[in-house]
Amino acid sequence: MPVFNPKLEWLRQKRSGRARPNLYLVGFMGTGKSTMGRGAALALGFEFIDSDKEIEKAHGRSIKDIFATDGEAAFRAMEREFVENGHPANGCVVSTGGGLVTPPGMVELLRSKGVVIGLFASIETILERTARNDKRPLLNTDDRETRVRDLLALREPIYRSAGPCITSDHRDIREVVAHVVRVYKQEADRWKPQAEGESPPAGA
Repeated sequence: MPVFNPKLEWLRQKRSGRARPNLYLVGFMGTGKSTMGRGAALALGFEFIDSDKEIEKAHGRSIKDIFATDGEAAFRAMEREFVENGHPANGCVVSTGGGLVTPPGMVELLRSKGVVIGLFASIETILERTARNDKRPLLNTDDRETRVRDLLALREPIYRSAGPCITSDHRDIREVVAHVVRVYKQEADRWKPQAEGESPPAGA
C-alpha cells in the first residue's frame, strides 16, 4: 500500500483548486480576532472556530475555571492539543486565545498547519473592548492597564514574528476583514505543508 505523503496530497489539491489552508488569527485579547475571524470565514466560505470555545466544549468547563483549578500550564497544554488534533486540517478560520502562541514552538506549529496573521490594537482600545468581560482570568486584577502593558511587552514580539500584521484600531470592521482576506489569499498561494520546526517560505 502506498505511503500517504501530505505534501504530495497538498500539491494535488492545489492543482485541482481544492487546497484551502486554514487561517489562524493571533493577537492579544480585544484585538478583534473573533469579530474579524467570523467576517473572514463568511467571505472565504470557511468554517469559523474559536479555540477557547472549543477547549471549553471539549473539557466541559470554562476557561476561567480551568485556570483556577488546573493552572495556566495545563490550559496551554490543552491549547496545543487543540492545534494538533482538535479541528479540521483545511477550510477553517481559527480565532486563537491571546496566549496560545506564547509557549516555545507554538508559532512554528501554527505555521505548519496554515496561514498565520496577527491582529493588533492600541492599549486604550484593548482596555475599552475588554472592560466588561470578566471571563479573561489574566485580566482579573485591580490594575488592568498595568497588567495589559506587562503582557503586551512579553507577547507583542511573538505576535509580530508569527506572520503578517494588521491593525484593527479605529477601522471599520468591513475594511479590516477585507484586508485579512486579501492577505490570506496572498499567503495561501505560497503556503505549503511543512514539518513542525521547518523554516517557513521566504517572506512569510
